[in-house]
This record gives sequence, structure tokens and C-alpha cells, in this order.
Amino acid sequence: MLGGSRCISQHLRDSSFHCSAHQFSTIFTASPPTSNSSFNNFRIRLRNKNSSSSCSSNKVSDFGVYCVRPKSSDTQSSVLSESLSQSGADEEPPSERLPILAGGIVALGKFDALHIGHRELAIQAAKRGIPFLLSFVGMAEVLGWEPRAPIVAECDRKRILSSWAPYCGNVIPRELQIDFSKVRYLTPRQFVEKLSKELGVRGVVAGENYHFGYRASGDASDLVKLCEEYGLEAYIINSVMDTHQISGALNSHDGKERGQVSSTRVRYALNKGDMKYVSELLGRNHRLVLMMEDQERFTSERNRLTAPKSCLLNLAPKEGLYENCSVLIDKNVIPCRVIVDTTDIHLECCEVANFSCVTSQELKILGIDFGSPELDGVQIL
Repeated sequence: MLGGSRCISQHLRDSSFHCSAHQFSTIFTASPPTSNSSFNNFRIRLRNKNSSSSCSSNKVSDFGVYCVRPKSSDTQSSVLSESLSQSGADEEPPSERLPILAGGIVALGKFDALHIGHRELAIQAAKRGIPFLLSFVGMAEVLGWEPRAPIVAECDRKRILSSWAPYCGNVIPRELQIDFSKVRYLTPRQFVEKLSKELGVRGVVAGENYHFGYRASGDASDLVKLCEEYGLEAYIINSVMDTHQISGALNSHDGKERGQVSSTRVRYALNKGDMKYVSELLGRNHRLVLMMEDQERFTSERNRLTAPKSCLLNLAPKEGLYENCSVLIDKNVIPCRVIVDTTDIHLECCEVANFSCVTSQELKILGIDFGSPELDGVQIL
């Protein structure tokens, strides 16, 4: 049975949803200065604890990793300042404590889906030091791409990264996102120089198809050469391949498609409504997040809750009926089914229950998992 406000509040705590609607656009962003120096004096908000490890050898052959260590350089400390390692989830370290990435190993990519390929980058980074995920925000606005819903809701990212800790030596990777408009004109050399001299990075991890620098002019081999020149360790890993057979039409829409797990494939699977395939690509269930603050727009019956799709914080699957869904209420997994139509999302509890408690309290968000609950957190390869 669904309870009142207490059970829902517990659900929010257990689900690691701690951000308000006003924080969604700022939790993981870096605010650069107004000067032309792109990386100087960032005010960065980081989350989660970290610990250190080290790379034990040159040219490692593990999971297709190619490791290049600098020929001669003093290994920087892999331990962040005491203030950072003990900071709370929402603390913002002052700029005088930077570089906050000093001694860290940075995974490079576009971590929008946080799929199993992204997780492998974090795993390899954690094997060599303190793992960070570095990506850029605001690319769509700068490059004129059509706006689209994220695959992962911003307020759900901490939960997902926490679930990666068992794969990363019990270390939760941290995220750093940088305003793309402030770095888009950097050449590959300038980018690596910033990582080395201004952020104090000890090494980087990237996929074999990674491109960087202005107009993506640098590739993985350029990254290795430049890192060696600037005294950084470089780890290039093979792509995590998708064994699922899909239409060749996907390849024609994405020139970077080589059969690897990608955010494009996740969106494709969601668009097809194939939630089993989505779970395989993500390594977890897809969680749809509803913003609950404007509850006048919700309707509820004895065992049914209806919300407008405009309240969604991330990408829903195609229109249709989805069995084997669930919501977590007071540490209890409540089975339900979800109906997605043109304008609304409908939750129908599989048991005799009452959804009125959801809309009668001051709730912020509610998470809905698609798929079998036992798959959540399980590595699916």
C-alpha cells in the first residue's frame, strides 16, 4: 500500500534525488571567468568521495587499453586536498583551492547517457588514480543543434555514478562539466596544455574513436602524443561493442557509428520502446523522472496517477504500454505499469493502492524504473 508524505520523503532520500527544480541546470556546471583564458579560476561544483590508485606499468594490455606514460616527469600527488575529499555533496570549493583535478585521471567523453561504454572509461580511470568524468555542456546551443531531452535526468546522475563504485574500486567517480563556448576554439595542443598546466591532471582516459580540439581536429593518436609531450599518462581503450543487431539505418544517420555502445543507440532503443535493449546498453534500468512541484496538473485515482509529459525531466520511451515497471516507496519496490501517450504519462499500480498521497503532499520529483528491478545495478554485457 502506498503511504503518505513520510513514505514519499523516504523514497526521495533513498533514491538520491536531492536537488530542487532550480538546481537542475547548475549542479554539474563549471562557471568560467570572463577573460579569454578558458580554464583559469573555474568555480566548480563537484560531488562524491574519491580515493586514489595508480598505474602499475607501461603499455598495459587490459580490456584493450594502450597506456603511455611520460618518459620523464615527477608523479604528482594523487590525493586531493583534505577540504575536497571531505566536502559535502553540494559544497562549492573556493577557487583558491584549485586545481581541483590535481593528480586525477580524467575520462574524456560526452557522458550524456552514462551507458556501459562510459562506465568502462570510469573503470579504467579508477584503476590509475582518482577518476573524473570531464565533458562539455552547452554544445547544442553553440552548434545550433535542436534541443532534446536528456537521457539521464540531472538529479539522477549521482545515483548512477554511485552504482558504478563497485566496478571502480569502491570509488565514486566525480563529474566536471565545462561550458563548451569557452573552450570550443582551443586546438588539440591548447586543450592538453590546459589539462596539464592549469587543471593539474595526471593522466587521461579516452576511447579509440575520441576526437577533440577545434572542429574535432585531434584524434586518439594525437592525444597520446600530446600527453607524452606534456608529461601526462594517456590510456586509450577499445570501444565497448554492442552485440545487438539493429537496423543499418542507424549507421546512415551517424557517421561515427562503428557498432559501439553509444548514446545514439540508447535513444534509438528508447524510440523503439525496446526497454530490454535499453537496459543492456545502460547496464541498468532506465529511470524516468517526473517533476512533481506543479501538482495541480496531476490527476490521481485509486490506483492510477496521470502526469503531463511536460513534467518529465528526461527522455521517455515511445508511446505505448510498459509492463514490469516500478516505483520505490519507503524502501519497497512497488510494481506498476506505465502508459505513455501523446501528451501524458499514466502510472497504474499492479496492486490495490492509492496514488492520492503522491499529489496531496509537497513533493519535488518521482522516479519510475522501466524493466525488472533485479536488473538495476547489474553489469549487462
